Amino acid sequence: MSVLQSPSPRANASPAGNAVRIERVTKRFGSVQAVKGISLEIPERSLCGFLGPNGAGKSTTIRMIMSIISPDSGSVEVLGSSALAMKDRIGYLPEERGLYRKMKVAEFVGYMARLKGVHPTGLTRRIEDWLERLALPGVSKRRCEELSKGQQQKIQLLASIIHAPDLLILDEPFSGLDPINGRLVTDLIRSEQARGATIIFSTHQMHTAEALCDKVVLINKGEKVLDATLAELRAQHDDRGLVCEPRGNAREFAEKALRSGIASDTRVHDNGTVDIELSDAHDASSAMSAVLAIAPMRSVALRRMNLDDLFVELVGAEDGQARKGARIDA
Repeated sequence: MSVLQSPSPRANASPAGNAVRIERVTKRFGSVQAVKGISLEIPERSLCGFLGPNGAGKSTTIRMIMSIISPDSGSVEVLGSSALAMKDRIGYLPEERGLYRKMKVAEFVGYMARLKGVHPTGLTRRIEDWLERLALPGVSKRRCEELSKGQQQKIQLLASIIHAPDLLILDEPFSGLDPINGRLVTDLIRSEQARGATIIFSTHQMHTAEALCDKVVLINKGEKVLDATLAELRAQHDDRGLVCEPRGNAREFAEKALRSGIASDTRVHDNGTVDIELSDAHDASSAMSAVLAIAPMRSVALRRMNLDDLFVELVGAEDGQARKGARIDA
């Protein structure tokens, strides 16, 4: 079967619901509590981004989902059972990469495919198709150790998807990739979701998560601090703020916006722009008119939800750090 075709639906595919369900999961390593009572649901066929700073508990949570480690308390359900029971329906790219370095590329990928129950008939052609798709033509007979670091990463990614899994878990899949290969992996993730896979991936690249995800989960210090779809976040944060570039002094404009009642909060940036959080008395349309009435502007635009800013706000607030930019409160 060519990889460019969608595989037939699996006979044992579960009805629409949650691919992953976690209930009040905790995990401690010695004196460090890595995960603190996290509950989480990942809908089938969704694409969920796991976000958080280093050491937040993302990889520990992923390892519990994969049954690599067991939670101290709570429960984990994967595809209606456990990852161990459903292992042939799961693809996993771990944070700690690893290849059989002396094996040739096609042998390695074929071996991993057979471990996942892929029938050998047509497998060689399938691997070659995938290598072509991953911009790795002609490497099938090279040893894994002969490849560059980026090429090795793509081979490990291929090993996680060669069996067309129902659930695909990728721990930092973009780490170490240049922009060209990063875009290739982005396209691959989108195509796997379109095929019908549920995908969970952890990343530090907020712009990638914002472009790809249906849902994001932010973990900090072992706790879940955000769990929402992108649509929910945009509904909550879009239309409630403006980005203004006044012709005059930015700080003076920010003070006027507060005194006039347009803004409930403002933030002045070093580049001369001012973020305005709208007061309850104004919607975006009326606020734009009011802003133009109090000061000449180079530009006024609706502030769009930005995961970078949201990440800094939520993680920085927990860490007691101020967001970048001088803040003027009402």
